Amino acid sequence: MRPIPIVFHVGPLQIHTYGIGLAIAFWFAYRYFVRRLRRAGFPTDWVATMFFWVVIAAVVGARALHVLSNLGYYGAHPADIPAIWHGGLSSFGGILFAVPVGILVARWRCPQLALGRAMDLVAPVLMAGWAAGRLLGPQVELAGGGHRTTQWFGMYYAGQVGKRLPVPLFQAAEDFAVFCVLLAVERRLARWPDGTPRSGFPSGTVIGVGMVLWGTERFWDEHLWLGQDGHLGSVLVQAAGIALVVSGLVLLAVTRRRWTRWLADGAPPGPVVETYSDAGTALDREEAAERDELGLKPGAPG
Repeated sequence: MRPIPIVFHVGPLQIHTYGIGLAIAFWFAYRYFVRRLRRAGFPTDWVATMFFWVVIAAVVGARALHVLSNLGYYGAHPADIPAIWHGGLSSFGGILFAVPVGILVARWRCPQLALGRAMDLVAPVLMAGWAAGRLLGPQVELAGGGHRTTQWFGMYYAGQVGKRLPVPLFQAAEDFAVFCVLLAVERRLARWPDGTPRSGFPSGTVIGVGMVLWGTERFWDEHLWLGQDGHLGSVLVQAAGIALVVSGLVLLAVTRRRWTRWLADGAPPGPVVETYSDAGTALDREEAAERDELGLKPGAPG
């Protein structure tokens, strides 16, 4: 099996398959985030501006950390530093730059969207976008494979000798699995044990679970399939994965205490519009509206 072409031509134009894949992944994440905001009852006219700056920050940050992790090569070949079309973007670098930019723009353009609520809304978007990005980006980039292998599922990648572990495919499957887990957690939180909609609950659980799962995934991916012993870039990725897991566990511990206090205070309901998850139905919304009109609390018999 020959490597997937990383470059093709349309007339005089040279098109990089890697760039097309990432553009599709960014577009998908944008559309999905808008959809989730609308279903949660928030305005979306500010998202295009935020997304523009987030994309720029993500690309700059991802490239900067990759270059920092490979200073030996780029110190000798400085002209290759901006050549992102050859691949070489760090996931953690993208997050490090993009998340603060996204938070600042969101706070400025949509102040009614609390930080914790925003992070819970965006967590599944990040996982879905990463799954698409792994499949459509690194899978078709230069040197996109992992360690060499003789297994039947090995693939050939441009710029690499021999069959390689198809790590982008593994990561796409892992990210999609994390995405499904986050949606399941979100749906579970949005309902009382008797199945009635629950609102006004503390935020932070969805993003905390996402941090733990994704940090664990990236650590083991790098440790088992991609990393090189003693290589600075590999060490940084594994350290970042551990830091993300620890941060997620701390956030979950804090959120658990907030849940305990919230339930002890009588679990006052918040705006019903904020309880809808992607799995919500029109029947759920009608039921919540009827309960509001009757003045019933969540979980009370109708």
